[in-house]
Amino acid sequence: MSRNRLDQETSPYLLQHRFNPVHWRAWGAEALAEAKDANKPILLSVGYAACHWCHVMAHESFEDEATAKLMNELFIPIKVDREERPDIDVIYQSALASLGQQGGWPLTMFLTPDGEPFWGGTYFPPTPRFGRPSFQDVLRGVADAHATEPEKITTNVSALKEALKRLAMPAHGDLPDQDLLDRIAVALQGAIDKIEGGLSGAPKFPQVPVLFLLWRAGLRLREKDFEQAVILSLDKMSQGGIYDHLGGGYSRYSTDEHWLAPHFEKMLYDNAQLIDLLSSARQKTANPLYAARVTQTIDWLHREMMADHQAFAATLDADSEGEEGKYYVWSEDEIDRALPADEAARFKAVYDVSAGGNWEGKSILNRNHRLGAPSDATVEQALADARSALLALRRQRIPPGRDDKVLADWNGMMIAALANASFVFDRPDWLATAKAAFDAIEHHQTSDGRLAHSSRCGRLQNEAMLDDYAQMARAALLLYEATGTAHYLAQAVQWTDILDRYYWDVADGGYFFTASDAEGLLIRTKSAFDQATPSGNAVMIEVLARLYYQTGRPAYREQAEAVMRAFAGLVEKTFPSMAAMLNAWDLLANAVQLVLIGPPEDETYRDMLKVITGICLPNLILTRLSADQPLPKDHPAFEKVTAASHYTPTAFICVGPVCSLPLSNPAELRHSLLEV
Repeated sequence: MSRNRLDQETSPYLLQHRFNPVHWRAWGAEALAEAKDANKPILLSVGYAACHWCHVMAHESFEDEATAKLMNELFIPIKVDREERPDIDVIYQSALASLGQQGGWPLTMFLTPDGEPFWGGTYFPPTPRFGRPSFQDVLRGVADAHATEPEKITTNVSALKEALKRLAMPAHGDLPDQDLLDRIAVALQGAIDKIEGGLSGAPKFPQVPVLFLLWRAGLRLREKDFEQAVILSLDKMSQGGIYDHLGGGYSRYSTDEHWLAPHFEKMLYDNAQLIDLLSSARQKTANPLYAARVTQTIDWLHREMMADHQAFAATLDADSEGEEGKYYVWSEDEIDRALPADEAARFKAVYDVSAGGNWEGKSILNRNHRLGAPSDATVEQALADARSALLALRRQRIPPGRDDKVLADWNGMMIAALANASFVFDRPDWLATAKAAFDAIEHHQTSDGRLAHSSRCGRLQNEAMLDDYAQMARAALLLYEATGTAHYLAQAVQWTDILDRYYWDVADGGYFFTASDAEGLLIRTKSAFDQATPSGNAVMIEVLARLYYQTGRPAYREQAEAVMRAFAGLVEKTFPSMAAMLNAWDLLANAVQLVLIGPPEDETYRDMLKVITGICLPNLILTRLSADQPLPKDHPAFEKVTAASHYTPTAFICVGPVCSLPLSNPAELRHSLLEV
């Protein structure tokens, strides 16, 4: 007899639905075979644990007995966690886009018994509203069409399958030149909201790869307008309601154009990307706001996001007690009761707290207004004390749900961000956190030498995808730069070899999202487009570039160029969605190689490191050599390093094949780096 079968799953999202009256199955051969045997269409529902509208649809429809009865009678219902199975999500999101509909979650797709999509949508309400039909009407209409209009279904399936095939078709082109990168930066700068920062309009997402592209261009061209566009965006985000002013960390996006009202969910990947950008901006501007936000966000990571084996959890929910944002918002009365009168008055003025509130009758704390401007040190310390008191009070509330599964790709992003931040801010403790998380993935999320995409409670789930290997290889390379430990470089080489063996498209170039020996899905996708995270192919250009510069092997550069050529035909028309790839290409084309040799305990060596961390060089490739470490023979500085003493701190700066004379004191090094 059919029943809900999600109780044996590990995904917190799937477990949220284990008590629904819907007879949910997890995606797998058994569920697909059942659909074929029953000759029933599949109702595929895709979401994730922190998704607010997923919760809304669950409460309205999946927990409703009448709706569940229809679903069970007319369909084989299958529930998928899009974070656990991004390979499935990307296929059916693309199918929905091919129907001309806006994608998102919850994703509601209707498939033939063979798993082929023929129609779909996202959120459907229980009664007609928002211009959408009721979910029950949709269920009846789709089931009726499947039963009585087979020709229409077949036509839809054929059209969507053809559209999906184009996902992996080549879009070859010439390698981008410097002029193209500069013209793209000009176009993106024109799209920035000059008042609020970020790309114009609402909702506002951080769009970190786009901001990084502008940041890099501003530094490269010495164009202040580009830099100011990024600074404005970071300031507004970091002072807005999208940032958690009490607990640290950024929400996924703002629903309005002022960065005020998020959906409150916090994702590991957003915070990793923002730590990276804030760290780079701090190097250039010395803005204490950026240092504070990086520190507070990493404090949040330690306090709320640690998971199995010291790896990182995936997300925090938007909702608590069934109500969006309840954990994070405040009434004026709550502030008045929590703080002495004079402190409460000041806090309310600075953080935009009022009797009527700024969002649904409550106040989202923010400082994006005149009275929220930074004050003197004494006032800021008093505000910090007030925040600590309110955080302690907030922690007595019922917290949002936490999805504590460990995702290899998102962990890789945070490990890399921590490695970078530890270098910029001289925080060995952050580096220790990054190394522990790396060790967790390397040793506890690996089987027979190959990564698993996800793990929870000791169970590994699903073969790793392109993004898992790419992000973990990038993390390994940044740990290598931060520590000089050869193991990290070797591990990046090993993971890249696996990608080349199982994921490389021999016919047309670029990397497929899934391995050649992975579960066979409707299509094997391949993309260069950034989504919420940078595209795996973009990250691999960066990985291959770093491997090329660290090892001197031309094959890595050739492979990076092959990836770029495979997608270069798309760049001029779709550059906002390919920003991460263009940033990686900038690294390959314009790397600044810095070799630092000498004993790390030497005071001059440490002073030279401080010089390096104090200058913003996004294209820096740092190689640290101790007395027993040779430089690869193909490195442009090989002969100079061979002749140098490894016991006297010395640096060489190389751009292309040309290297500087040996630099033996911090002042010389600083002067030379500023001239690059």
